[in-house]
Amino acid sequence: MDDNLQITFRGMSPSPAIELLIREHTERLVRHGERIHRCRVVVEQPHRHHSYKARPYMVRLDLSTPSDEVVVTRESAEVPTHEPLQHAIRGAFAAAARQLETRGAKRRLA
Repeated sequence: MDDNLQITFRGMSPSPAIELLIREHTERLVRHGERIHRCRVVVEQPHRHHSYKARPYMVRLDLSTPSDEVVVTRESAEVPTHEPLQHAIRGAFAAAARQLETRGAKRRLA
């Protein structure tokens, strides 16, 4: 899966710990049985507006499977530390897993 995994950081420095977390979650998705051709993950910390004290993180997943495309976006609105970013990553991958399960169940019923 590493060949088909693309991780992009915007508005922040790349973090090896965050990259490892993303790779672990991606491998879990693959183990669920769904073939994933491509996985793009964008981790973004938008530019800070002068009226906001906190800078939320945004995580976007774009997954390509043989039969479908899955797009998930999650945002954390807390003070910028690694913990809210980890929660946003977990939430995005959990939502993607749910979508893949739902779509797989619909295909099996059809």
